[in-house]
Amino acid sequence: MIHDRTLSLSGERLAAVYRLACRPEEVEARARAICVEQTVEFPEALIDDPAIRAQIIGEIASLAPLDGERFEVVIRYPVEVAGRELTQLINVLFGNVSLQPGVRLHRVRLPESLLRQYRGPRFGAPGLRDRVGVQGRPLLCTAIKPMGRSPEALAALAYRLALGGIDLIKDDHGLADHAFCPFAERVARCAEAVARANRETGGRSLYLPNVTAPADEIVGRARQAKAVGAGGLLVCPGLVGLDALRALADDDALALPILSHPAFQGAYCVNPDAGLSHGVLFGQLNRLAGADAAIFPHWGGRFAFTQAECRDLVDGATCAMGAIRPILPVPAGGLRLERVEELGDFYGRDCILLIGGDLHAQGPDLVATCRRFVARAEAAAGP
Repeated sequence: MIHDRTLSLSGERLAAVYRLACRPEEVEARARAICVEQTVEFPEALIDDPAIRAQIIGEIASLAPLDGERFEVVIRYPVEVAGRELTQLINVLFGNVSLQPGVRLHRVRLPESLLRQYRGPRFGAPGLRDRVGVQGRPLLCTAIKPMGRSPEALAALAYRLALGGIDLIKDDHGLADHAFCPFAERVARCAEAVARANRETGGRSLYLPNVTAPADEIVGRARQAKAVGAGGLLVCPGLVGLDALRALADDDALALPILSHPAFQGAYCVNPDAGLSHGVLFGQLNRLAGADAAIFPHWGGRFAFTQAECRDLVDGATCAMGAIRPILPVPAGGLRLERVEELGDFYGRDCILLIGGDLHAQGPDLVATCRRFVARAEAAAGP
């Protein structure tokens, strides 16, 4: 006969805040089903061990109406069920239940004992500012593009952007390891170009190549990028996974700032009654995984995020999470130079403004346009 060890957990719990879209008479049963589904995933009536019932299964901490058929429920799970891995923590928070309609993970509350298991952002908002030597205004970012240009042409573009004073010059997320623009050559040329511009201006612009890649090549590309002088990394966690981002952030041999890109993550958040809130997806989970800043489409651009969703994202990026550092939100998505003041009013100084194509639409002198971008950001920041 097989005997189970006596189950004895600490009693400490993490909390997940869900938003449920359902009829009022269904909400309590839906919430209870989540408690079971996200832990034992087994018919509760068939569990004959009272210790499992009492200690493992999630418990409803609160349930409150939001409007006619939307409710907020807080469910508490034992910290032990999250294990020691980010993958399992995410699985507990929103694994199977992500497949059910009308369930949205709105916020995560983790106790200090669990937060201590995660290093989080190596630099975060203060460290990124120190890295580029800018304190009094929003940081500025742009992308080298379009796809199809040669490594030489992209390096020449990166040089002009750095001359103009752009703080973070990233690969476009569509730049990978193409036959027409190989990763190794592009990164080496662009890193050298930005370093040359920094020597000429005394600036501290960073070049961040895209290291989103097949699983067995991610770390190798990141180390190759650092070896040739890259100042940071661009990662798309929706494509490679949040734990791949975490592995890069925790790698002391790399020790580079990481900019998170939202490619492939839209389906997780655009339905207001399903998926993840903007604050959880782009804020809290990015911080646990170690991103130092998170790109997202600002309202009024070519994407559909609302003002409220952008506010929620900023809250997730900056809310208290133990020793996990706050990160910088990076509004993007078809922004124009004329909106810098508006962006400053909305986000304040603690953000990174990402403008791409519009810098090239302002006329042939890209260096002068970039310097106007810097001047407008300084003016918007005020004294």
